[in-house]
Amino acid sequence: MHTEHIDYKHGDATLQALLAREGDASAPRPGVLVAHAWGGRDAFADGKARALAELGYVGFALDMYGKGVRGTNVAENSALMKPLMQDRGLLRARLRAGLETLRAQPGVDASKVAIMGFCFGGLCALDLARSGADILGAVSFHGLLTPSGGPNEPIQARVLALHGYDDPMVPPDRLAEFQQEMTASGADWQVHAYGGTVHAFTVPEANNAQFGTVYNERAARRSWRSAVDFFAEIFS
Repeated sequence: MHTEHIDYKHGDATLQALLAREGDASAPRPGVLVAHAWGGRDAFADGKARALAELGYVGFALDMYGKGVRGTNVAENSALMKPLMQDRGLLRARLRAGLETLRAQPGVDASKVAIMGFCFGGLCALDLARSGADILGAVSFHGLLTPSGGPNEPIQARVLALHGYDDPMVPPDRLAEFQQEMTASGADWQVHAYGGTVHAFTVPEANNAQFGTVYNERAARRSWRSAVDFFAEIFS
């Protein structure tokens, strides 16, 4: 497997992604952006980029905060995420910088690109779709389903939200509002909700029941299988 760090810019910010692919770049293949959780681009996001490469895609773990910028606790993570949550226009512009960087890489089929993300990254995936970006798909794993608070462009991507039904950060009424939003947008959307499952269910280290973040092996396995099938469908 070939992996490399890719530095790119958005405004004054220098960002760094991890690109992963198997084999050389002679034959273009679909590319999938991986949007990290609220702590910044980390080993978990990089691992998902590698897992996508094993499926025959180009995985691209993007960077929403800045090269080397990581949070180490709840307060730091929240402080890093807050400016982008408060300015969804900035968030979308930064996502598009990552999208265009991926499309420019050798061996990427620029017509076959999608995004997936986890927690805050799930919101990123959905917001790239909401921006009207010409991508084929967007997958949210236990994502924040917070509406953008402003007008959205027509959604071109197919949307898959993989959700813990007992997630305290996205209660059932918020889930229902999200589904109504997707229907009103005319999007091709799916929601898979896992019973007895809370936030961060794909993260093996998540073990804070009081905070509502607990790993669930069954939901993690099922959600990954659903995402794999989804990518096979949209890239066919």
